[in-house]
Amino acid sequence: MITQATTILDELTRYELPQRSVVLVWFGQSSVALRLGGATVLVDPFLSPHPERLVPPPFAAEHARGVDLLLITHDHLDHLDEAAVPAIAAASPYAVVVVPEDVAERVTKLGLDRARVRGLPPDGRTEVGAVTVDAVPACHGVEMADAYRLGPFLGYVVSAGGARVYHAGDTVLFDGLAERLRELRVHLALLPINGRDAEREALGIVGNMDAREAAQLAREIGADAAVPLHWDMFASNPGDPAAFVAAARTTVIVTRRDRPFVYTAPQEVA
Repeated sequence: MITQATTILDELTRYELPQRSVVLVWFGQSSVALRLGGATVLVDPFLSPHPERLVPPPFAAEHARGVDLLLITHDHLDHLDEAAVPAIAAASPYAVVVVPEDVAERVTKLGLDRARVRGLPPDGRTEVGAVTVDAVPACHGVEMADAYRLGPFLGYVVSAGGARVYHAGDTVLFDGLAERLRELRVHLALLPINGRDAEREALGIVGNMDAREAAQLAREIGADAAVPLHWDMFASNPGDPAAFVAAARTTVIVTRRDRPFVYTAPQEVA
């Protein structure tokens, strides 16, 4: 008898959460799973082997069962894992795949049914069951020649049951970002902190907010808590979570990889 490997995603489906609560699991880099509104949401799963990975994949893509929503922020390999996405789609045949509208055709060509793929424009919205996904523009670049610009790059605010989680994808600060996030009343902000500098940009590495800028954004949007992302996967592109903690004026959660934690949003005053 052949049995399938059990993953943390299987465990997530067993959580019974009160209103305003969400389970978050960080898998390294920008890969996270959320459980809220009775749904499992997988964001930017980077599950394929890579010679420069410092952190092994948490599980094989073909074992990613029980996913209701798969969100991809943009088409860099550590966010859009082209080998993993069709395997996840096969393992979770009812999952809806949400991507930037300019990336939808590319994802469909990986072998996904077009009806399962929803391409969102900046400031677009979609709903799957009790979960609402609001797209937020991001300022990034496919390569340094086109950085830093608004384009086929998104962040997402994922909401259900009174809890609202912002996954920034890859971005630097830009005019209008904080205002948009304040409108969406983000509770928990998942923010890249690897930064950028001339040395990395000379190697073609398009950067992000650094720890200080991420702390500034968390403060400006009034986030109740923040989680640093995108600092641990590649030796050539690191970040400093201690610097983020030192700069922050909001609660910072530096979670262990592959370990779920439950966040509960504060009650809002009418």
